[in-house]
Amino acid sequence: MKPRLLLLFLLLPLALIPVIGIAAAFTVTTVQAQTTTTAGPYDRIGIAIGAGVSVGLGALGAGLAISAVGSAAVSALAEKPETFFRAFLIVALAEALAIYGLIMGILLWLKL
Repeated sequence: MKPRLLLLFLLLPLALIPVIGIAAAFTVTTVQAQTTTTAGPYDRIGIAIGAGVSVGLGALGAGLAISAVGSAAVSALAEKPETFFRAFLIVALAEALAIYGLIMGILLWLKL
């Protein structure tokens, strides 16, 4: 397979992720507007546990990723200084994991 075609097949799904996320958000908003449910006490407990788990596991995953990727990025940067952007990008993506977990926790907490 040609490298350009392979690159296209790898980058196209990544470029479409925000579009899929926006479509999912509109779908959820529409479905929530059409349905009315009453939250019982057990629903609130489940949402609170889900918020805690999303923040905790998001931070744990980000910590593990940063510990593995950070040391490799620093050693690669020491050997070749021109790899700074790649190393920075990979570490930033690992840190975004914790931010996503925090956002999900906040969104769940607002449902209480």
